[in-house]
Amino acid sequence: MKQDYQQLLKPEIINSVSGLALIARVTVDGYLSGLNHSRRLGPGMEFSQYRGYEPGDDMRLLDWKMLARSGRYYIKQSEVETNVSVKFILDSSKSMQHEEDGITKMDYVRVLVASLAWLAQGQGDAVGLFALNDHDIHALYPQVQKKHFNRLLLELINIKLEGKWPNNAKAAEKLHDRRHKELIFFISDLHEESSELTNVITKLKTPRNEVVVLHLLGKNELEFDYKGSLTFEDLETGARMKIDAKEAKKQYLDSLEKSIKATKETMLANAITYQLLRLDEPIGEALQLLLKKRNNLM
Repeated sequence: MKQDYQQLLKPEIINSVSGLALIARVTVDGYLSGLNHSRRLGPGMEFSQYRGYEPGDDMRLLDWKMLARSGRYYIKQSEVETNVSVKFILDSSKSMQHEEDGITKMDYVRVLVASLAWLAQGQGDAVGLFALNDHDIHALYPQVQKKHFNRLLLELINIKLEGKWPNNAKAAEKLHDRRHKELIFFISDLHEESSELTNVITKLKTPRNEVVVLHLLGKNELEFDYKGSLTFEDLETGARMKIDAKEAKKQYLDSLEKSIKATKETMLANAITYQLLRLDEPIGEALQLLLKKRNNLM
């Protein structure tokens, strides 16, 4: 039975292991199936050797070399190729409580990570999860077993949003393995006081890994579509500020644009991929990045 992705985005579904697993399966199957039906077979490829991916197929049987050549997903029963660890590093500071239309940033992140992990583990990759704030660190080191996926979902659900990102850079020292091939997703709204997040991200990059920063912001944060006199509260510090929306809008949007541009430039200078994600949009771009960056490591 085909279920609509948007209909599943409800807190009561997102905050259960079975519900989160269902969303991940629906999201990934829909994404891969859509890509498969939108592209034609390229030159020099024989139908007798390959068939198109269909929802429910074992993703470990996807032929990644053929994907690189054609941009389409094919099943080749004789080839399974994997040695990649996929790690998700999450900002679990209190600013991730920001909510729009009943969905918080962390709700979105749970769906995002569950879907990416389902896609990665379906290929036979090990997946791991780390969530940090200045109160606590969640660490689930990468494993490839199927039951590990449910443990990852449970960890996602149990993450508590507290305080800020830790100022101590040593807190993030064990987040990556410099000896092996890794694909690292760093997911945050990048609210920082003095480059504490950026400093950690840039230290993650090594010659043997791929690092992707997924910068998550809400529609209200990106468009500042407010009116009248408002009081804003900093979710991390509790500080409050009263402003006039009309007077503050231009200055805010100019500042945000400069901040995003500077972040992009910093990531590019360190060979790190940057992608802005909106809280009100689907996660297809992130799934595409996983497949593309994974292929770079093969």
